[in-house]
Amino acid sequence: MPPNSIKILSTRAIDEALIQDALSKSMAIDVISFIRTEPVLTSETLNEIQTVSSQPGAVIFTSVPAVEAVATGLDQRTNSIAWKIFCLGYATKQSVTKIFGAESIEGVADNAKELAKVILDADVRELIFFCGDQRRDEMPHQLKKNNIKMTEIVAYKTISTPQKIEKKYDGILFFSPSAVKSFFQENKLDDQTILFAIGNTTASEVKKFSKNKIVISDTPDGKPFLQKAIEFFQTNSIRY
Repeated sequence: MPPNSIKILSTRAIDEALIQDALSKSMAIDVISFIRTEPVLTSETLNEIQTVSSQPGAVIFTSVPAVEAVATGLDQRTNSIAWKIFCLGYATKQSVTKIFGAESIEGVADNAKELAKVILDADVRELIFFCGDQRRDEMPHQLKKNNIKMTEIVAYKTISTPQKIEKKYDGILFFSPSAVKSFFQENKLDDQTILFAIGNTTASEVKKFSKNKIVISDTPDGKPFLQKAIEFFQTNSIRY
């Protein structure tokens, strides 16, 4: 690691190619996860997934863990499923493409507000939302306000894995409110650390624990989020 590298902590796994690209720009990234996810595979949930899979319909995935949990519940038998799938973000889209096929994708957006608009424009009146136990409210609220019937199936749960960090970082990337809560259970920051948050909901959670500068990204994928952090430090390189 170059001696003058900007040190960044990502609280979620990101592609190795992105880490190497950042290193070429004198930014060293450590990855430490502060949450983990587990599929919810109770008999009730499995029955719900099987029932929904037996008929055509519109479904929503807003995260990779939800896609993977549903695939597990279907024993990977996904080829014959006639779903119109709406996705949030590039990583979720890639996961849906791999498991359900690109032809199943009806619409994609970069944030919850835009995804709600895509669904409204598609004139869908009833959906299944495969979500986690800590899902956000923006999109469900917007859809229900427009009289769209939405059934939620909790496909995975989020588990906090707090741990204390010893290294001082110039920037920290937060991808979810649950990761923020877990991180601050064991850690305090000096006021020089820049905090990066995906979306206003995550930023609002950060504000509960820190008064440090927050840079917000509306795009839920790792590449543009990391690029925002790189651009910030390049722009403010004199200070760092």
